Amino acid sequence: MKGGTLQINWHDTKPVLTLDFHPISGLLATGGADYDIKIWLINSGEKQKKIPTASYQNSLSYHGSAINILRFSPCGEQLASGADGGELIIWKLHTTETGQAWKVLKNLSFHRKDVLDLQWSTDGAFLLSGSVDNSCIIWDVNKGSVLQILDAHFHYVQGVAWDPLSKYVASLSSDRTCRIYANRPTKSKGVEKMNYVCQHVITKAGQHSTDDSKSAKNHLFHDETLPSFFRRLAWSPDGSFLLVPAGSYKISSMSESINSAYIFSRKDLSRPALQLPGASKPVVAVRFCPLAFNLRESNSAGFFKLPYRLIFAIATLNSLYIYDTESVPPIAILAGLHYAAITDIAWSNNARYLALSSQDGYCTLVEFENDELGIPISLSGNKVSKDENKSPLVTKSEDMIIEASTNDKLVTAETKEPDKRKTEAETKDDETAINGSIAAESRLIEPERNEAESRKAEAETEDGKRTTNDSSDTAESRPMDLDRNEVDNRKIETEKIQGKQAQSASSRSTAIQNKPAKRRITPMAIDP
Repeated sequence: MKGGTLQINWHDTKPVLTLDFHPISGLLATGGADYDIKIWLINSGEKQKKIPTASYQNSLSYHGSAINILRFSPCGEQLASGADGGELIIWKLHTTETGQAWKVLKNLSFHRKDVLDLQWSTDGAFLLSGSVDNSCIIWDVNKGSVLQILDAHFHYVQGVAWDPLSKYVASLSSDRTCRIYANRPTKSKGVEKMNYVCQHVITKAGQHSTDDSKSAKNHLFHDETLPSFFRRLAWSPDGSFLLVPAGSYKISSMSESINSAYIFSRKDLSRPALQLPGASKPVVAVRFCPLAFNLRESNSAGFFKLPYRLIFAIATLNSLYIYDTESVPPIAILAGLHYAAITDIAWSNNARYLALSSQDGYCTLVEFENDELGIPISLSGNKVSKDENKSPLVTKSEDMIIEASTNDKLVTAETKEPDKRKTEAETKDDETAINGSIAAESRLIEPERNEAESRKAEAETEDGKRTTNDSSDTAESRPMDLDRNEVDNRKIETEKIQGKQAQSASSRSTAIQNKPAKRRITPMAIDP
């Protein structure tokens, strides 16, 4: 594994807010605050034993404001890009005499404010978008029309995800709620029409108290003061679980909040099943590797009953953690790569490259050697059964100590030469991020329900009590004090200065360290 931050002029030293790999060609598209989409060819550095490089190909210029999100369609023939001011464009790939070119196909107009996240349906026929106007919209891409508006959130919708099995969509907002919508099709004149209905609103979790008094409920997610406009969540490629960022969990009412990401089992999407704690900064984005891999050990110490390994990346404001479903500790940690917040993550379709974008105006590229992540296998035929009673999560009911293998590789950022730009405080922060994550406790969140509790929860849902609680919970969200445009302007000015300084700095590479670590897994119950 080799990687580092490329010191090239990505977007005129302005913040890079999003990026994605083309599923066929492997070209990397980036979008930023310079209003442009740029296409890059990634060049392997394996033969030279260097970090991969990127060479500029062309620009897609049409947007009139900062581009927050771009995603290629599953077949690679279309590209969706969302920007400030509600701009949402569909690009189509055309073959010309000189090669291939992207041209504007449709301008999807309905969002009143900035579009922050997008997700294609598996068949590429529909698109889900989230916006600062507090709504999600499901689009019929072929018709270029609005199919359904999901407007139950009380604040910015900063992340959306489409279930690969097409049963659910999920949204995450700065109103501190994650909403799960289930498709309940309606028929009109013999034609079945897609219809998503809110099934779960995840906002708070109960804590068991030492005495028998009522347990307090704490919010599971950060409020609107989270210093990022993105909370990018994702479904696993097989649809077995949902991974949600921006977690802020309290062990007790008196303890400090723990930054974390939550894993929701497909069996029960009403509450988290696993918590991945330990990050020193809030988690802002998650992304799954598109491939599945063979299991490496017959006796797995992980939490998942899957016949294969899935790999996913979790990005905090200043670092990146790579996990797989077969082991407990992260298999790699990257930190100290950027001087401003990380904004997006992307995996190439062949799992060869992993890319990060940042508001400091630069991107990081990581290249994996052949079979370094494992031997890829096909997910066809291994997808999660639509029988919702089959859970991919292992149930563990007692504390345990798990020794991480000495073969687990932790990747940390290290400069070849001293970087004079970095202050002593920043260096200590990076060390804390790495060491804290290694020594942090991984906690298993296991709901302990009996049949009576299940019946009670169902009755509450039918009576509409969940909706009532949600209204009171979300009413606690405070309005954002700063105007988003003012914040963006200040950020852009700061990034310009940092970007110019960064151009004179030496390029950075990564060093691989082998460190065994102890992990203590403590069951933690979450009440609905």
